[in-house]
Amino acid sequence: MRDLETVLITGASAGLGVEFAKLFAADGSNLVLVARRLDRLDDLARELQKRYGIAVRIEARDLGQAGAAQDLFNELERDKVQVDILVNNAGFGARGPFVELPVDRQMQMVRVNIAALTHLTRLFLPGMLERGKGGILNVASTAGFQAGPGMSVYYASKAYVLHFTEGLAEEVRGIPIRVTCLAPGPTATEFAAEADLQRSRLFSFGVMDAATVARAGYRGFRRGRVLVIPGLKNRLVAFSVRLAPRSFARAIAKWLNA
Repeated sequence: MRDLETVLITGASAGLGVEFAKLFAADGSNLVLVARRLDRLDDLARELQKRYGIAVRIEARDLGQAGAAQDLFNELERDKVQVDILVNNAGFGARGPFVELPVDRQMQMVRVNIAALTHLTRLFLPGMLERGKGGILNVASTAGFQAGPGMSVYYASKAYVLHFTEGLAEEVRGIPIRVTCLAPGPTATEFAAEADLQRSRLFSFGVMDAATVARAGYRGFRRGRVLVIPGLKNRLVAFSVRLAPRSFARAIAKWLNA
């Protein structure tokens, strides 16, 4: 059990966010859970408080709204809540040709998947550096290793998360602060339904369960690994993309997203 460690988890109302909350709670960490759906956050907070005896604070916020990250940081600062670990898990995707998907939906994706993650990291990292401890766990995807026709904005957003996290990890190397990127493949969460991917080839085989993926990311983070790709198949895919011609990788991604 870790003493007085507070972990902030975004996207905490479903999928990987819920599983991360359970893992950190079982380790004795206090939690700040952030998501849009207050009812789900409340139910999860009650469950974890009862089971593990930890403190849980819930924050119903839409990180796709301008100023949401700053408002959250300001409120926690005002209440003297020290965040030791930041888990940037919030994110979503949308399937379809770029010119056919609603522009507002795609810009919201950029704000949640990229802007909010970057802003929260910039807000909370200085405190960690000042204290000489802490950590950041960012959730990317194997999609971040290649272009993704049919989900071009989503794939690009996860490439950003992957490269941003790796760069940041190198910047703080030698300081006792862990920076980890979790890059899972297809995972059984609400993501597929929200992105309209249930019937795609991508989700037709080899889907991992959320608890297994979160556990791999959690263990990798605790061990100080910079990049965690759960599952042998996903690791092979990420490696093979680096060797294959980019035109071939694009064509395969397009076929899988269909």
